[in-house]
Amino acid sequence: MKYFTLIVLFTLFSCGNKEDVLLPKANTSIVKSVDDLSPIYIFFRTKEKDTLAEVNRKNSIISTNWILNVDKRLPLRLAIPEIMKLQQKKREEKAHKNENAENYYSYADTIGKNLAFIPFTNVYYKLEKPKSGVVVFFTKNNEVLVDDIIVKQEELQAYLNKLPNNKAVQYVFCFDKNTTFGSYIQNKIFINSLKLPSSEFNIKQEEFIF
Repeated sequence: MKYFTLIVLFTLFSCGNKEDVLLPKANTSIVKSVDDLSPIYIFFRTKEKDTLAEVNRKNSIISTNWILNVDKRLPLRLAIPEIMKLQQKKREEKAHKNENAENYYSYADTIGKNLAFIPFTNVYYKLEKPKSGVVVFFTKNNEVLVDDIIVKQEELQAYLNKLPNNKAVQYVFCFDKNTTFGSYIQNKIFINSLKLPSSEFNIKQEEFIF
């Protein structure tokens, strides 16, 4: 608990002027601890009537695990392009590259009362609609569409189980660009709980935001 408190305080006060990052919340921990890390912050900003995503990565070290602390209020249309830039920079680094270094999003586990993490190192974001595959689309209204058919979240596993299960089936996860980052993390945790084929072909490492 003390470790959790210290990390949250560091997140909130790291810039020296009490800037807040409101972290997403969930009721489970995917990863409970990460060592050798660099914190990166993406703040929620407003300017007149506009919402902005402001990145602070001055403490990031390429060879470490990156922890992205993203404000849960940011819509994906603002947060994801900044995240893509960070991913690209790390992937293209040659001199100090560490093949074992991962990227994680942070969030608060409200049940365990600890800071938790979800990896996204191998996710490649696309700001477009997918051209093939079984499209599982999470809307901004917390609905799930499977190839344009509304499916209740609690029934999604059973629905997917009924689909043809062969090498030609590929699941593609998509998210409404106006979904908040907080909802996105909750959806990713939900996806992590699904029992899907383990084949690399069946589970596409691309996520589509549109």
